[in-house]
Amino acid sequence: MKKLITTVLMLMVTLQLFAQDQTSAITDTLAGSEKIYVVVVCVAVILLGLIFFLFSIDRRLKKLEKKS
Repeated sequence: MKKLITTVLMLMVTLQLFAQDQTSAITDTLAGSEKIYVVVVCVAVILLGLIFFLFSIDRRLKKLEKKS
């Protein structure tokens, strides 16, 4: 549980980096056509999948360590 809380807190800290007020043509185009939401959802799904994969590997390693 500690690792999950730490991971969430680290993700929240990195969100501050995205709070800068810089716009570009790419972000204007994506936001204008509402494709930015698709990009954000895809990135979120990939990150959640990676986090789940890492925690499952951690659980497997703990089981193997307990056996020996």
